[in-house]
This record gives sequence, structure tokens and C-alpha cells, in this order.
Amino acid sequence: MLIPQSFYHIYNRGNNKQRIFYRKENYAYFLQKIKRHIVPHMEIVAYCLMPNHFHIMGQTRTDFVQANFSHDLKILLRSYARAINNQEGRTGSLFQQNTKIKPLETDGHQFACFHYIHQNPMKAGLVSRMEAWEMSSFGEYLNLLKDTICTKDLAYDL
Repeated sequence: MLIPQSFYHIYNRGNNKQRIFYRKENYAYFLQKIKRHIVPHMEIVAYCLMPNHFHIMGQTRTDFVQANFSHDLKILLRSYARAINNQEGRTGSLFQQNTKIKPLETDGHQFACFHYIHQNPMKAGLVSRMEAWEMSSFGEYLNLLKDTICTKDLAYDL
């Protein structure tokens, strides 16, 4: 059970570890869906979209309602999966069944998660520097991205 004003790490990956992002436009489309379906429920602190998985770190809003969030998260994943299945001419599940949502109860956990998310592309060998991965919020913190979704003040407080 998620509670208001708390930090969480949300993540999921492709079914059988398969790709969930096939084209650059897919990443942008998923970010639009995060804005529409997740941002109303939580302030985004960090995100990283990888070829076969995603990470979102956020703090639930003061007026957070679990049922509404769960509903919108399901809509995000289902509608994205439907779009990718149509685009790629595939059928079936795109994501693993259960999206993981882990509480980040201490400042240390929050700080570690923030860095883990941004270092993910580098550790996976996709880039040699964190700022080189365009599909993470790290670029927002360096003011490299025009379109932003993060509440930077929350990260600065960490």
C-alpha cells in the first residue's frame, strides 16, 4: 500500500527481457504517458528508459489515492503495449506481469536510487558517460532537455 508524501522506485521490464522501446519515438511516447498517467499522482524525481526496461523514482502527492494511481499505471502500460504491438505487428504481453514498486524509506535509499537510475545506461554498457543517454532525467539536471517532467527541488533536497 502506497502512502502520500512518500518516495517510491517503480520499475518493470519487457516480458522475457525483450525490448519495450524499438524506436526513438517510442521513448518520447512513453514519457508523454508518464506525464499523463503518473505525474497527477506523484512528483517525478528521476527516470530512465532503457531498451528493455524502465525506472521511475517519485514522491506521492499529498492527495494521493492508491486506487486511482493503480488504475492509471495499468492504463499507461496497457495503452503503451497496445501501441507497440500495433507498430511491431506483434501480439501478447509486452511487460512482465507485475510492475515493481519499492518504498524508499530513508534519505540514504532515496539518494542511492536516484544515482542507480541515472547510472543504469552506463553500467549496461550503452554509453560511457551518464549524460550521453538521452532517455533519462540526468539531462534534465544538466539543463540539456527542453521538455522536463522532474521536480528538481526534491532531488536537490536529497
